Amino acid sequence: MTKLFPILAAAISLSTPECHAFVAPGSSRANGVRLGAKLEGREIEGALTPTNNFVLVKIAAIEDETEGGILLTGSAKSKKTEGKVISVGPGKTHQESGLLFPMPVVAGDGVVYGKYDGTEIDYEGDKHTLIRDDDVLVKFSGDELTLETADVVSDNILVKVEDNEEETASGLVIAATAKGGSKPSTGEVVKIGPGRMASNGEIMIVDINVGDMVKFRDFAGNEVDIEGGEFAVVKMTDVLARF
Repeated sequence: MTKLFPILAAAISLSTPECHAFVAPGSSRANGVRLGAKLEGREIEGALTPTNNFVLVKIAAIEDETEGGILLTGSAKSKKTEGKVISVGPGKTHQESGLLFPMPVVAGDGVVYGKYDGTEIDYEGDKHTLIRDDDVLVKFSGDELTLETADVVSDNILVKVEDNEEETASGLVIAATAKGGSKPSTGEVVKIGPGRMASNGEIMIVDINVGDMVKFRDFAGNEVDIEGGEFAVVKMTDVLARF
């Protein structure tokens, strides 16, 4: 337990009053009212506050059953990489210009992030994770991720990937992976991020339009399921061509 806190210190700060040696009689602390929070089973003073470009996300609950009503247990339950933003850091500073890169999300946004991204913690009795702003694949408003509510950040684009499945003469559908092929790497652009900020503070606009068809590097896109459709979040630097 004690080893975890030095690691978290790089991503968060524990907001504490400057002085708390004296507790006035009748104060909320003297009356036993908890003013802080609980982190990894330990009482802390104040709220957990991300630093730099870290984002504190409350992880969405794991689904216990499929849409067909089949109950899932143990390893059959898939790990959620989706949640609600609780708080954000101030942003990262460019090493040369000193400019502050603004954070792409705010408290209350829904986010989808990479499967292996983030540091999971137990905060206030619930599973949370601390991710970087670069880990955000898609952000969305409201309680449900839909194509209408979804947006991408920075210089990312959201691509509706083409279906590479083929059907045999007998009607058997063969996926690309079953044929030894690669993941789909072409599709239609449906969402575009605002662009990446340059060292001088100017936004470098994404040179792609909604509706364009694009070819991107194999395995470069991060898969995202939206309303049952297969999408990929792709960085502009991984787009090879458009047509």
